[in-house]
Amino acid sequence: MRQRNRGRATLAAVAAMCAVAALPGQAYAAGEPAPYTFDPEARTVRGAEISTDASALTPGSVYKSSIKPGEKLYYRIDLDAGTNAYVSAVAVPKLGGQVAYGDGITVSIRDSTDLQCSSEDARFESAEFPRPIAAYAYRVPKQGSTTCDEAGTYNVLVEREGKETSTPEVWDLELRYESEPKLKQGGSVPTEAPGNWPSASPPPPTQAAQKRPGGTSYYDATSLETGEWDDSIEPGQTRFYRVPVDWGQQIFATVDLGNSVDGSDEYVGSALAMSLDNPAHGHVDEASPLSYSGKPASVSLDPLPPVAYENRFASGADVSAMRFAGWYYLSVTLSPEVEKAYGKTAIPMTLKVKVENSAGPSPYEGPAGVFGVTQDDKDMARDGQSAPQAAKSDTMEVVAAAGIGAGAVLVLVLGAWTLLARRRAATVAGGQAAVGTAGQPPYGGPPQAW
Repeated sequence: MRQRNRGRATLAAVAAMCAVAALPGQAYAAGEPAPYTFDPEARTVRGAEISTDASALTPGSVYKSSIKPGEKLYYRIDLDAGTNAYVSAVAVPKLGGQVAYGDGITVSIRDSTDLQCSSEDARFESAEFPRPIAAYAYRVPKQGSTTCDEAGTYNVLVEREGKETSTPEVWDLELRYESEPKLKQGGSVPTEAPGNWPSASPPPPTQAAQKRPGGTSYYDATSLETGEWDDSIEPGQTRFYRVPVDWGQQIFATVDLGNSVDGSDEYVGSALAMSLDNPAHGHVDEASPLSYSGKPASVSLDPLPPVAYENRFASGADVSAMRFAGWYYLSVTLSPEVEKAYGKTAIPMTLKVKVENSAGPSPYEGPAGVFGVTQDDKDMARDGQSAPQAAKSDTMEVVAAAGIGAGAVLVLVLGAWTLLARRRAATVAGGQAAVGTAGQPPYGGPPQAW
């Protein structure tokens, strides 16, 4: 029975490894930008136009949905009186479509009387080209407030706005719902936004650049740590990366775009967009769109405050979004317009990342989930693994362990069989020897007839 169970475990591990290796959405034609890779565990859910028909979302889950131009779609979450809830929506326009300035989505969480707990939008501005954009809304009960502080059903409303000049196609949505852990009992947590924080950009990393191809989505974003990371990007393509940023740490990021090899110097305005999102996929900030004229160019995120719980009390959305530790996501998109001037050839780029300061203690009681940084996260950042690559590696270890275990059992079984066979052989030989000497006289001589 034990051997059979080990075999089943091995087969299950192999099946899991194969499932990871064959993730959907990762195969694409040569020369074409990779499409957005949705989390394979995302459950399909349909938004409702009427709030009472809304489907329920559960904490720690990922969903796939869609939204048409002008639609207002409802989803539902059930909350107790004290939970901090975060729901994000990633809008994914199709490649080759047209978007206009102001196109985008708004996400809000509302109580049963339609009072708004919070709202955030994600819109295309001067960089008017299709790419994934993200926004989140949250319900955080506040002392002394009568809005959104009661237990009950809350509505998540996702609204899409589009101009007449935009392509009237359906956008895919990736929805996530996360609950923030409870604070430590008796801990003293500030209730006001920080006053001053270091805003000077640090010196760039000094180590030599290493190759790190980016992912196609938040799900398979390539993990990075402090350093310089070489990649290349095609017109219309979006590259995703993630960086573990712990409590008290600051993140700085710069992207350098290489020169064109054909010597062309045609000017392309708003050619490259870089954005930063927090562990709940809430938008933090974006760099000013980078123009390109065939020569080396560079753009950086503005300095952001160290990660701190009290950042949530800041009035500025960029500071408020730096409210918890975890994976921070960088996305870089090259405009499709670049192809008209420089062709489909990928342009080299270098991403410079710097994480400053030592990690501080977590304010949460117990495991922090996505709102914390673990040693495994640091290892993935050091090795450049995405989440599915790390899962595949873990699966391989399980398979190896199961294989070694099964092999050890097999060796023991074969050893036992060999020992048993030898004992049987010895017994048979002993019996044959006894038969061969029967009837012999004790001191030699001819056999006696009995």
